[in-house]
Amino acid sequence: MKALVTGSAGFVGRHLIAHLLAMGDTVVGIDREDGVDLNDATAMATAVADAAPDVVYHLGGWSDVGASWEHPQASFEVNAIGTLNLLQACVAHGSPRVLAVSSADVYGRVRADDLPIAENTELRPVTPYAASKAAAENVALQAWLGYGLETLRVRAFNHLGPGQSTSFVAPALAERIAANERDGSDEVPVGNLTPRRDITDVRDVVRAYRLLMEHGVPGDVYNVCTGVDLSIEELATELIGLASRPMRLCPDPSLQRSIETPVLRGDNAKLRAATGWAPEHLLETTLLDVLTEQRARFDVALDATGPGPDAS
Repeated sequence: MKALVTGSAGFVGRHLIAHLLAMGDTVVGIDREDGVDLNDATAMATAVADAAPDVVYHLGGWSDVGASWEHPQASFEVNAIGTLNLLQACVAHGSPRVLAVSSADVYGRVRADDLPIAENTELRPVTPYAASKAAAENVALQAWLGYGLETLRVRAFNHLGPGQSTSFVAPALAERIAANERDGSDEVPVGNLTPRRDITDVRDVVRAYRLLMEHGVPGDVYNVCTGVDLSIEELATELIGLASRPMRLCPDPSLQRSIETPVLRGDNAKLRAATGWAPEHLLETTLLDVLTEQRARFDVALDATGPGPDAS
């Protein structure tokens, strides 16, 4: 298959491209870093026409949930209007099959009796980011119902792995642990430890995406998740357990979010039935990969600056 990947320079985009190439696909990546802006309808039309893909993986867009509170219009424009621009370009140029990547955040403040969250659970988006992704989903559904463009929607629950920004909780904690290992501190600042999340290794996530392109039903929506949730406290405890020496978690009010969804745990039965997918990476292995990456960053920084003035 020839694939076009939006958001190709991002965390998931890089892992997806690596997986597609390993599977023998031909890949064209586009990203804002390359000057291709989702908000530019003409640029999107040109990109799709030039690539002439069989399939499109739409990963590009606004991904910072917290920052969407400060920039609600910008997050909506790039996620909703940007998706519209891409899908209109696909309708006009070859009608490739499209995977529109959404987020479990669209489920919002779920009730205990909603768990595990299936795809037919009512959407109650809480954040501007979640609202923008819910709107993008409807744009993708309309493209299928109105134009016959084969779109599939995926609601990815939390995922992590090497290469993820430290604006996300696991790599942020790993960064603090690696800094402590270098500097001698034993305190790891943390925000709210009570939210519970369903976390999948990004390498398992991208496998699910390609399988859905082969076996998913156009117009349908699929959760990508493990079906198991754990608290941020459990995640943080697992990470500091991998540290080279004892450390302790220290609450930091500045790391608290104003609004937090208490629990997200998904039901992946529909994905499994359609594709046979199952997660392969253990959480401990994933966390060790994330911590190893942060340790390497600090080693590079230390080597580049040389010993400090008090070193002997």
